[in-house]
Amino acid sequence: MGRIKSALVKRSARKMLALENSFTDKFEDNKKVLGKTMPSKKVRNKIAGYLARLKRFEARDSLKQLTLK
Repeated sequence: MGRIKSALVKRSARKMLALENSFTDKFEDNKKVLGKTMPSKKVRNKIAGYLARLKRFEARDSLKQLTLK
């Protein structure tokens, strides 16, 4: 079982992903992009991790689309 992310983390990550395309599927890179803009280190890390997860899912979906065609 995985950890459950709060609605705040999910909503914020999706909004950031829609606005900015500099996020990657690596947690460390996302953490650096978010930098000091987050209210706390704990929230920054949760959002960076969720962004990495979303990017991995996005890559898998695009790969599936390519193989189906």
